[in-house]
Formats: sequence, structure tokens, C-alpha cells
Amino acid sequence: MRMYNPPHPGEVLKGLWLDPMDISITDAAHAMGVSRKALSKIVNGKGRVTPEIAVRLSIALGTSAEVWLGHQSAFDIWEIEQHRSELDASPLVRPA
Repeated sequence: MRMYNPPHPGEVLKGLWLDPMDISITDAAHAMGVSRKALSKIVNGKGRVTPEIAVRLSIALGTSAEVWLGHQSAFDIWEIEQHRSELDASPLVRPA
């Protein structure tokens, strides 16, 4: 079952990790070895969690990379599903 309007992974990061731990984007970015700008884009819903960022998050937070990629994937699929009718795709039909 697909989640309805899943949160952007940056929202999850901010709401479940950074805010409760009272960690700034600057401090988190430093721990992850990325620029503040790069992490800020993710936290503000303007950037994506790539496989590399997912691994960096897993190291910094003690989570798995798959969790972060799962959040990103759920968000991406939900967004694309909103425009499903605009996709130029059709079911494969087995020749008779």
C-alpha cells in the first residue's frame, strides 16, 4: 500500500533527528562531510537523498542507507503518480 503524500526525506531528517537532537544543519553537514548548502537543500525539500548522501546519513545517524533511500523513493514515486495521466506509457500487450 502506497503512503499518501509521504514527507520529503529532508522533513524526516529535520523533524525526527536534527530538531529533537538540537543539531544545526551546519553541524550535521560537518559531521557528514558535505557542504551546509547541500544539506540545507535536502532539509528544505529542494534536494534529493542520493545513494552517497544516504550512506553519509547512515554513518552520522547510525541508521541504514536503505531507510533514507526508501524515504526518497516513496516521495519520488508519489510525486510522479500525481502526473500519471501525462506519461506517454501504455501496458504491454502480448501478441495473439
